[in-house]
Amino acid sequence: MLRRSLLSLLVPAAILFSAAPASAENRLALVIGQSAYKSVPALPNPANDARAMSQMLTDAGFAVTTASDLSQDEMRARISDFAGEVAAKGADTVALVFYAGHGLQIDGENYLVPVDVDPKREADIPIQAVRLNDILNTLTSVPSRMRIVLLDACRNNPFPELSKTAGHGLAIVDARIGAPGTFVSFSTSPGAEAEDGSGANSPYTTALLASAKEPGIPIEDTFKRVRLAVNKATDGRQTPWDSSSLTDDFRFMAGTSASPAAAPTPAATKRTVDEWKRELQGKSIEAANELIVVDGTDEAYEAFAAIFAGTPRGLQARDWLDRHRRMVAWNDAIVANTAAAYRSFLVLYPDSDLTATARKMIERLRYRPEAAPAAALSVPATNVALAAPTCPCNNSPPQQEQKAAAPVKKRADPDPSPRRAGKRPPRVVVEDDVVVVRRPPPAVVYEPVGPPIGIGIGIGGGGYRGNYGGGYRRGGY
Repeated sequence: MLRRSLLSLLVPAAILFSAAPASAENRLALVIGQSAYKSVPALPNPANDARAMSQMLTDAGFAVTTASDLSQDEMRARISDFAGEVAAKGADTVALVFYAGHGLQIDGENYLVPVDVDPKREADIPIQAVRLNDILNTLTSVPSRMRIVLLDACRNNPFPELSKTAGHGLAIVDARIGAPGTFVSFSTSPGAEAEDGSGANSPYTTALLASAKEPGIPIEDTFKRVRLAVNKATDGRQTPWDSSSLTDDFRFMAGTSASPAAAPTPAATKRTVDEWKRELQGKSIEAANELIVVDGTDEAYEAFAAIFAGTPRGLQARDWLDRHRRMVAWNDAIVANTAAAYRSFLVLYPDSDLTATARKMIERLRYRPEAAPAAALSVPATNVALAAPTCPCNNSPPQQEQKAAAPVKKRADPDPSPRRAGKRPPRVVVEDDVVVVRRPPPAVVYEPVGPPIGIGIGIGGGGYRGNYGGGYRRGGY
């Protein structure tokens, strides 16, 4: 009887613990919803999104701080306070920031928009808004196990005058270039705009709430489901994007998934366009679309656009592919940050929403010396940002390096005259020294090499500047 009673207690307890959030580590979250903008029309959903996300994260074991309708100073203060809380909890902490509201890019920099912003010109945004990279820098400046940044912030540019010069959507951010243990998710792909939605929540937040509540789903699979759900909900107009440098496993909720995967998991090996064509051939357009959205690579979209050319979905895939490649080229120019790089971008894309910015950057950099060719550097040029010379000495020809190592030779004045004899020692002429400076490559951070291209507002240390290049992970980078 006693054994039967204990068993009756243990079974419900086991069920309860299996459904509990995976909260062995400390979990802290900061949720920001920006709805009540003062100088532009209010956004209905961010306040709702913030409340719903706060509840979901609380259920997932996070200690949640919710903040709404923050000014610039308040947003900075909240981020700083949150970083302090993470530092106090220790290095085993999972730190998560969710932001819903306006966001835009200026000169390749992403900015989150406080409710008190009131820009009269594009140059006002860096002064009045908050750089996304400053938030990332602040989070990485304190020890933590993992940093998760979720941004429902790619809504349309709310400032019509800026729309004439600023690029659409947000710029690429590659989490793998910075500190390991970072996951960044955007509500739509780089260079695109997200919808606020007609329901109580945005399409992105709606999908995230549903996917994150499922027990036992790794974070990467959670956001594959988010991509697919948002793509379906918006009839292909919006597809979220993410980038990860996570080295540990993370699940919002512990337990075993009771539902099958939203779509087949793509093969680990990257497929060619021809392989994708064979994979998609004969499938219905909706089934094929699910496969490429989950995969998220150029090759998948190119194969789909070729097979279903002329259909609405095929045109959407072609638009996604063209925009994605344009944003990668723009990112390359931003990372290099030279007039030549921006001119190269204009050769490829002479008439895009980034044309005005590229021309402005060329004008801004016209007095800056061009970088030396990578072959002349002592450090292999594996990255454009790392290959930039650090001093003019790097331009010295190779034969002069051996000369610099030789002892300095001295020669007497060839024409000593009696008038000068005895009055002072003969003049000694020292041959010009050639100094070769070899500097180690700079630490890889998220700031581009060279002078800042915008008026950044610093919050934390470091530089999380979008050295976003490199290969791409599924559905993102």
